[in-house]
Amino acid sequence: MLVLYNNIEMQNKFIDYIKTYTPLTLQEQEYLISHIVYRSYAKQEILFQEGNVSNEIYFVTKGCVRLYYNVNEIDKTGFFYTEGQFICAGESFTYKVEASENYQVLEDTELCVLTRENIEILLKLSPVFEIIARIAVENELLTAQRIIRSFVTQSAEERYKDLLAHQGELFLRVPQQYIATFLGVSPETLSRIKARILK
Repeated sequence: MLVLYNNIEMQNKFIDYIKTYTPLTLQEQEYLISHIVYRSYAKQEILFQEGNVSNEIYFVTKGCVRLYYNVNEIDKTGFFYTEGQFICAGESFTYKVEASENYQVLEDTELCVLTRENIEILLKLSPVFEIIARIAVENELLTAQRIIRSFVTQSAEERYKDLLAHQGELFLRVPQQYIATFLGVSPETLSRIKARILK
C-alpha cells in the first residue's frame, strides 16, 4: 500500500461522482478533499481482512477489488468493485463488530478513503455529507440485494449472461476461478456454460 498525497486526478474523479448525486459548494468540495486519504494498492494486495473492525469507507477511482468469504478454508467470491463504486464492510462499520468478509485488490488500484474519524468531522461541517454517507451504505445494500435476487431467481447460466451484459469487462480483468465462485459454480462448469453460449 502506498499513500498518495494531493492526487488531483483522484480528487476530481471522486468529486465528479459525488456531484452526480448532490450539488456541492466550493467550500464543501474543499472540506471533502481535505478529509480524504488517497491510497494506491498493488495487484493481489489484501485491502481488508475478516476478523478486523472496519473503520473506513473506500471509493474506487481506478482498478478492481474482490469481496470474498472464507468458507471451510475455500474462498468464495461475493462481488467485484470497479471504478465509481463505494466499498464498505457495512455491518462491521455500522455496528463496530468484527467483519466476516475480505477484500482483495485484483489490479493495481487507487482508492479514496474516508475514515470514521474524518466522516464524523465532515458530518459536523455540513449536512450534505450525510447524503454522501447514505450513498455509500445504500450502494452496498443494493449490491447485496442484487446478489441475493440473482441466486434466488436465476440459474448459473442466467447469472453468467447477466454478468456478461452488465459487467462484461470483468471477464478480461478477473481470473476465471473468481468468476466461477461468484457464479456459484466450479471452473469446469463455467467453461461448459461459456461453450454453450458461444455455440
